[in-house]
This record gives sequence, structure tokens and C-alpha cells, in this order.
Amino acid sequence: MFDRIREDIRTVFAKDPAARSVLEVLCCYPGLHAIWLHRVAHFLWQRRLRFLGRLVSHINRWLTGIEIHPGARIGRRFFIDHGMGVVIGETAEIGDDVLLYQGVVLGGTSLEKKKRHPTIGNHVVIGAGATILGPITVGDGARIGAGSVVIKPVPAGATVVGVPAHVAGPKQETEADLEHARLPDPVLRALSEVLDRQSRLEERLGELERGHPHPVAPTTPACEADIRQALREVIEPEIGVNIVDLGMVRGITLNGRGIEVRLVLPCPDCPYAGSIVEQIRRKVRSVTNGEPVEVVLADEPWSWRDAGPYFIGGDGI
Repeated sequence: MFDRIREDIRTVFAKDPAARSVLEVLCCYPGLHAIWLHRVAHFLWQRRLRFLGRLVSHINRWLTGIEIHPGARIGRRFFIDHGMGVVIGETAEIGDDVLLYQGVVLGGTSLEKKKRHPTIGNHVVIGAGATILGPITVGDGARIGAGSVVIKPVPAGATVVGVPAHVAGPKQETEADLEHARLPDPVLRALSEVLDRQSRLEERLGELERGHPHPVAPTTPACEADIRQALREVIEPEIGVNIVDLGMVRGITLNGRGIEVRLVLPCPDCPYAGSIVEQIRRKVRSVTNGEPVEVVLADEPWSWRDAGPYFIGGDGI
């Protein structure tokens, strides 16, 4: 018993950088207290002392804000960080070395007395506010993004995000267990690829039209206004607004050797920056008869103040 207690304390130090002393861990970590009380409740439940098991579970909830049904099976080195609002159902099964953040729900989707709660594999990390519903399996080493709603099985080693959750890719070797601010967005990635493909098709259509011109009046050289108008067709996929109205285009220079577009990104590490740059090049070439285009990323911050008056006025955000 004392070996398990020491193991639980070491687990807290391993998974929470805020832990400073053994006394602090023993007195101030409700996630640890909840696990210890659950073991008592589970011991009683297995010996068919169901009322006493539920009573201990209820006291556990009152003391820690964490509700774990006494029938739930939990492995070793399990840690609940903060813990308030965590709910773990009766038939839930949790493997070893699992990390849960506050507000996680392992819930059921059936009224029948059968397996109706999730099975969580080993080394799984579940972000704050995530909900996993039904008798599904979350594979070993998987990561569940904060606020996700998981209703389908999760493959081992995968990262899932969203409502409902979608697989966003495998965990990279260099990633921390769960950096909530750096999780991939599969919907945004798909939208960015669709916009990029649309831009390629429009460029190809323009090339075909230039190869078979219609009998129209001669065109005049493109000016900055024409380029800005073309760039209104380039959509920032995360916000869903064109880059001109968002104020991302900081300048357009026609220097005789080509066109230079100065661009600022909404965030420094935008995963779709390359796609936006390529779309800008195609759009500018489409109105300048293929002149060289250089996109320069400006080293300056972007904010909603840079957007047009619609977005910062009374009718916008």
C-alpha cells in the first residue's frame, strides 16, 4: 500500500511542474485525494458492499469536486490535474500513466446495464473539458484536445480535436504531452487545401484563356487597385474573411521588375501561411499577365484594429 502511495506522489511531481513539496502534494491536490478515495470505494464495490462504495464515492465528490463511480477500473500512475468537474462512469476502464485535466467526462450513452463507458488505453492525455461518450476505445498514447467531444474510437498514437472530434494526425516526437494552444485543426487544414486547389484551378483557367483570347478591347496594365481587388478573393481560412479587408496586406509595390506584396499574418506561426502566399502569387499573376511576384512577410503584429471598419464597428465584432 505504501509503495502505491509513494508511486502516486512521484506521479504528481512527474506530471505537474507546479508541485513543490511532498507536504503540498499530500494536502493540496484534490486529484490525488480523489484517486485514493476511489480505491476505497472500488474495494467496497468489488466486495458487493455497493451502498458503502457509493457513499464513499459521494463523499469523494463532495470533498474534491471529482465524481468517480466505484465500479470504474483505473490503472497505475493515473493523475487528475486540478480535477474540478471530472466525471468517470461506472463501466469506464482507464489504463496506466493516463493524465486527465479538469472538466473531463467519461460518459455513457445507453440505459442498458452493460458496458456503456469508454476504455482508455495507456499513456493517454485528455485535455480540459473533453467529453468521451459511449463504449469506445481510446488507443495507447492518444491525445484528446481540450473541449473535444469524442464519439468514435481513437487509434493508438493519434491526436483528435473538435466537436465531434476528428483525427488531426499522429503525435510528433518533439511535441509535449498536450500543448493545448498548438493542436492541429483538421477542418481548417482541409479548408485551406480546398482554397489552395481553387486558386490553382483559377490560375490554370486564366492560362487557358490567355492562350485562346476572346475578341475584346486591349487591356491596360494592372494597377494597385486591380491587384487589391484580386487579392479580395484570397480568404484567411481561420477567420473566413479576405486578406484585404482583414488588413493583412500592408503594401503593394510595382517597381518595374515585378510586384512586391507586404503581408502580415494573424499569428507568427500560422500553419497555412504557405498556402496564403501561393494564392497571393497566383492572384497577382492573373491580373498582371504573369509578372514576377514576391510576397514579403512583414515583421509586425496584426490585430483587429487593422481590419476594416465593418469588423470593429457597431455591426461587426
